[in-house]
Amino acid sequence: MSEQRASANATQDGVVLLHGISRTALSFRKMQLALGRAGFATLNLDYESRRKALEGLAEDIHPAIRSFADRIDGSIHFVCHSMGGLLARVYIARHRPERLGRVVMLGTPNSGSEIADRLKHFGAYRAFFGPAGQQLGTKRDDAINALFPAVDYPVGIIAGNRSIDPVAGKMLPKPHDGRVSVENTRVAGMADHLVINTAHPWLVRNNVAVAQTIAFLQDGAFVKP
Repeated sequence: MSEQRASANATQDGVVLLHGISRTALSFRKMQLALGRAGFATLNLDYESRRKALEGLAEDIHPAIRSFADRIDGSIHFVCHSMGGLLARVYIARHRPERLGRVVMLGTPNSGSEIADRLKHFGAYRAFFGPAGQQLGTKRDDAINALFPAVDYPVGIIAGNRSIDPVAGKMLPKPHDGRVSVENTRVAGMADHLVINTAHPWLVRNNVAVAQTIAFLQDGAFVKP
């Protein structure tokens, strides 16, 4: 696991960025730079999303997050894309930061993705997406459900409603972002929810998503149109 880090100042709040499955920290570079300009310290983690199940990935990222949190006195927030939001939920359940702040999820399949339901038994899908890919469906057993206890911290969710993949889009109920339906991004106890006109891959660098992420981290709510 590698990481990209902005300078941390003891008086700042910190933001941990967690990319989605099969992506890298580079996908969050625009968001990271914007957060830095807004005054946040950042930890943009690059983790091996296709090599382990979510619980193993949570242990992998723990040392870096713990070290990051130890260097600042402010709150520790999380900004996550897609599966990164599920990883954040698992991580917080296991290693909740003492000064946990707010969490923004971009296109996270909190109730799973029907695409994973359709493809999880295919060898190519299993080989490419690995153990975590098997945990992304809507049909969850008790062991998977136990990974995601109820959220008791402020969560803001940004969902997309545009698809660039007509094949995958046929597997999802509308509206959706080509990977996750808008309905399945929701989670009980969330503080706010916003739908924007973009597709799943572009949520991390959409100008509206970036601005709304910063707004939620600062004020605990999205700016309504």
